Amino acid sequence: METGLRVNLRWPWRIILQYLHQTPVSDLIPPLSKPVIEVMIRDNIPHCGELGVRLVDVGAGSMTMALDYQERFVGNPETGVLHGGIITTLVDTVSGMSVYAALGKLVAVATLDLRIDYLKPAMPHMPLIAHAECYKTTRQIAFTRCTAYHQPDDPVATCVGTFMIGSSSKPPVQMPAQAGGAVE
Repeated sequence: METGLRVNLRWPWRIILQYLHQTPVSDLIPPLSKPVIEVMIRDNIPHCGELGVRLVDVGAGSMTMALDYQERFVGNPETGVLHGGIITTLVDTVSGMSVYAALGKLVAVATLDLRIDYLKPAMPHMPLIAHAECYKTTRQIAFTRCTAYHQPDDPVATCVGTFMIGSSSKPPVQMPAQAGGAVE
C-alpha cells in the first residue's frame, strides 16, 4: 500500500514513531527486498549488527549470510577456531530469515527449536557462510534446514529448525521504510 509518505532515514525518530502510532500494523510491514533485509540485519537485530553479519543472497525460500572472522569470536585461543555460540547465532539468524524469504514478507517469527550438528571446527581467519532454506510452512510453523561452511562442499555445521510464524502482533522490523517510504 502506497501511503504517499516518503521517509528519509535521517528523519528524527519522533516524527516516524508518531506516524507509526497512527498506522495499522498490517500497513507497517514492508515488502521483502534485499535493502529491507540489510537494514533489518544491521539496525534491528542488534547482536547481528554488532557481530557484522551480512547478507549474501536471497532466494525463493532461502537466504545466505556471512560472518567475517574476528579475533573476538575465537573459542579456543590456542587454535583460533570460532566459538560455537557464534556459529549458533549465524545459523539461527539465517534460518529465521529464510522463513521471510519463503513467505515473501516480513512477519514476526520466533525460534521454537534449533538442532545443530557441529561437524568440524570453523577454521581461523576464514569467513563463515551459512545458507538456509525454509522447506515447509504451515499456518503457524515454518521448518528450515541450514548449512554453515567455509567451502560449500565441506560443512562446518548443519542445522534444522522450527519457527513460530506470527509470534507477535508487532512488526518484526522498526524502520522508516515501513511507513511506505524509500530506504536511502
